[in-house]
Amino acid sequence: MFSVETAASAAYIVAALLFILALAGLSKHETSKAGNSFGILGMAVALVATIALAVNHSIQPAGLALLIGATVVGAAIGLWRAKVVEMTGMPELIALLHSFVGLAAVLVGWNGYLHVEAARNGPDAQELAASGLLGIHSAEVFIGVFIGAVTFTGSIVANLKLSARMKSNPLMLPGKNFLNIGALVAFVACTVWFVHEPQLWLLIAVTVLALALGWHLVASIGGGDMPVVVSMLNSYSGWAAAASGFLLSNDLLIITGALVGSSGAYLSYIMCKAMNRSFISVIAGGFGIEAGPSEDKDYGEHREITAEGVAELLSGADSVIITPGYGMAVAQAQYGVAELTRKLRDRGVKVRFGIHPVAGRLPGHMNVLLAEAKVPYDIVLEMDEINDDFGDTSVVLVIGANDTVNPAAAEDPSSPIAGMPVLTVWDADNVIVFKRSMASGYAGVQNPLFFRQNSAMLFGDAKDRVEDILHAL
Repeated sequence: MFSVETAASAAYIVAALLFILALAGLSKHETSKAGNSFGILGMAVALVATIALAVNHSIQPAGLALLIGATVVGAAIGLWRAKVVEMTGMPELIALLHSFVGLAAVLVGWNGYLHVEAARNGPDAQELAASGLLGIHSAEVFIGVFIGAVTFTGSIVANLKLSARMKSNPLMLPGKNFLNIGALVAFVACTVWFVHEPQLWLLIAVTVLALALGWHLVASIGGGDMPVVVSMLNSYSGWAAAASGFLLSNDLLIITGALVGSSGAYLSYIMCKAMNRSFISVIAGGFGIEAGPSEDKDYGEHREITAEGVAELLSGADSVIITPGYGMAVAQAQYGVAELTRKLRDRGVKVRFGIHPVAGRLPGHMNVLLAEAKVPYDIVLEMDEINDDFGDTSVVLVIGANDTVNPAAAEDPSSPIAGMPVLTVWDADNVIVFKRSMASGYAGVQNPLFFRQNSAMLFGDAKDRVEDILHAL
């Protein structure tokens, strides 16, 4: 017989399939727009099914009004933020959205406790106790609150670091590794205690402990690793959503949370390999990573070049590789770069792009910018696909990149980024570096590339300098 519960369950399965199709679509440039549409449709189906369930369960008019009002307000805020956010502000916005998921998990966990464990003589508690599942429910509450609270404060710190409202340098508290391990040991011990005897003070204690741990975990990670942190927090928010799904007996939340959690964890692992970082060390807040010496070294004098000089080099070049970074995003120079690419290709110059896995401050940041400017997909190559070609390249244009083209990673064992795979741009005949100043990159490490004999600095806003080059051409 047809029922609202059956229809909602079917709708949740459809929504879950749409989310899977969204992930599949977002894995390629050509299908990313369709993938985004699948995700939007899946969320719409899930919202309609959830509201239908609430109405079927005889929700009070005031509650229904609150539910619909929250949905409308949330949608309005989401549309407004999506409309006004710059691409350069996308990483911190995503970090902030992750914090909302974490906070929701904390609230759901506390709600679960107040409805069951705190009301031990209530019908829900007695039913769970009779079925032998009360201990499992208590574990779900405790673990869900812990993961959610870690995600909440960790995401806030990531947002503050990415928006430059907090220093990107890692927080180096004495014995920070023991603090992290101690917090995890305390969490396990308290979980066992709470399952055996649920008490309010234990839930308060784990909430405070997790909030502090989340703050310390991300604060202990330096700016150079922040792209991994964004991906890692994405994974945390997924597991927090899955924990909420168990508490609410909501299959869609469990499936979606598991999808987000596992895909975020895998992406974090891939990015760690690209940066020669230990996955365990990053998710543990920099465990086992010691920063190198911070004193400045004398690399000699740098050489400057004008836009006209760059245009002359490009006119005589056979092949050009452009390596963009966060500076290109800040200057919004992608449209000028796309126009420069078209002009050079019309003249018979072979032009390609080299994209480091963590270029910018968000996975795929540069790919999105170049796609927005209508740069052909087939000339946008990943680091592993293009690194062997720099030796046969006439000119490399480093536009706003810094840490991802730093030879210290390959040549200086004492550098904080030692061992990190980078784009070997210095192997080219000529390297032109677009920068506003000689300041170090986001990781706080000086770049000896700026002082190489085959390198020249083109100072100023990247968008203006690219336009100057176009005029000179």
